[in-house]
Amino acid sequence: MKKTLFAAALCCMLSIAAFAQAKTADFSGTWTLDVSKSKLDERARIESMTLTVAQTAKDIKVDSKTTRTPRPDGAAGGSGMGGGRGGFGGDSSMTYTLDGKATTIQQESPMGTVPVSLTGKLDVSNLNLASSRTFNGPNGEITATTKDIWTLSPDGKTLTVNRESTSPRGTNSSTMVFVKK
Repeated sequence: MKKTLFAAALCCMLSIAAFAQAKTADFSGTWTLDVSKSKLDERARIESMTLTVAQTAKDIKVDSKTTRTPRPDGAAGGSGMGGGRGGFGGDSSMTYTLDGKATTIQQESPMGTVPVSLTGKLDVSNLNLASSRTFNGPNGEITATTKDIWTLSPDGKTLTVNRESTSPRGTNSSTMVFVKK
């Protein structure tokens, strides 16, 4: 009798634990930047941005299309990497594994082909993405890193990306708010 009662209690506890575990967030879809709700670094000059995201259990592919306002006449250029925006510097496609292990891709840039290290980690409600690239610029070796924390609204219709970008120009933080199409 005690064994049966113990087994039943154990099954109930395991069932409760399984149901209590939240479903991991799915960031798949087409997302459009709401510039009016976003807090953007002024050097980004973003006019519009669309993310097309495909997520599986093992990885997430992010295709971005960005339109920027033109630089004012005589303004200094960027880092040679589309403004140094770590994957969102223009039109790009990046695939991150979701297990926290780094992968390296080759990305075309005005400075030639540049290796980019990508790291992704998905927990129950947040997606942590990071990219790092090192290349030789006119003033020597340059390293640019980007760290993103992606969060979905409870209804799954709003994506907030908190971004920290670091380059020789310093560290910048942005909050980008996207709405699902």
